[in-house]
Amino acid sequence: MFSFNPQTLKKLRRFRQIKRGYYSFLFLSVLLLVLAFGELLVNSRALLVSYEGELFFPTYTAFHPGTDFGLDYSYETNYRELKAHFAAQGGNNWVIMPLVPYNAYENNAQGGMFKPVPPSLDNQHYLGTDTTSRDILARLFYGTRIALVFALVFTAWVYLIGISVGCAMGYFGGVFDLFFQRVIEIWSNIPFLYMVIIVFSVIPSSLAIPSRIGILLFIMVLFSWTGMTYNMRTETYKEKSRDYIAAARILGASDTRIVFRHILPNVLATLVTFMPFVVVSAISAITALDFLGFGLPPPTPSLGELLKQGTANLRTAPWIVSAAFTTLVVLLTVVTFIGEAVRESFDPKKFTVYR
Repeated sequence: MFSFNPQTLKKLRRFRQIKRGYYSFLFLSVLLLVLAFGELLVNSRALLVSYEGELFFPTYTAFHPGTDFGLDYSYETNYRELKAHFAAQGGNNWVIMPLVPYNAYENNAQGGMFKPVPPSLDNQHYLGTDTTSRDILARLFYGTRIALVFALVFTAWVYLIGISVGCAMGYFGGVFDLFFQRVIEIWSNIPFLYMVIIVFSVIPSSLAIPSRIGILLFIMVLFSWTGMTYNMRTETYKEKSRDYIAAARILGASDTRIVFRHILPNVLATLVTFMPFVVVSAISAITALDFLGFGLPPPTPSLGELLKQGTANLRTAPWIVSAAFTTLVVLLTVVTFIGEAVRESFDPKKFTVYR
């Protein structure tokens, strides 16, 4: 059975006592769970269709042409129109739509004109539409999911590289440490934003969106791992000079065992403390790049792209920037509260007794 040591349990109890951070953690956990099954809440595909006594589940299956439901076209069914069609017929056929019956890429122009429309309960555009008649709530929903997934993957890679290089620098020291210090100093002076502009100016627009997102993630990780390296190097230097490391060497422990069984568990508090703040920096960075036009490729939904639209149409469509700004503030505030609570609960001074 997996179990925590008493010191870790004490820190977790301390985290639960910090209500602001604990409730923020619960809120973020529920949000991630909701976003993971977002297609059941925000989607232009129906959850369930009953047609001629047969049930269809279009949400997670291949698209159904209109001819599957007695319509006269072969492209994908418009389930909102199908619902109205079944209701007008008055038979036993019916459609259950998600709470928000629009996807993040769909242009739902009122009157055939692409323009921002204010929030409306009648049209089920609860936060209105943007400048190309796409539902803002749908784009916020999926933009938030992409931002959080992007930030978590970014954090994982930054930690993997930063911990590996920093721990090796601190443990082996000497020429190895000096060499990587010089490499990091040179690498840190390369301007990140210019590199993003140069790379995306030569990438062909025909490249698939997942590939472009992967390239952006690679560039951001490439220029963001150095800070974690210095923190890990310092902690490793401090831990390897302690008596328990000397005792492990005398007992014949290998370098691998010392690093993974002794040093890394004892610097876990530092690693966990920095994690929420790395997530915040990743969300802020991808939002800023999207706002400048060098982030996620269009038409990928993103918070930065909505902020850019909102500031350009601040007087004519204030609901765009207000919705995007509120979402970004709430998201960053929640993650920051979690980070502060983690930092305080893992602070060794809280559990230190001076004699």
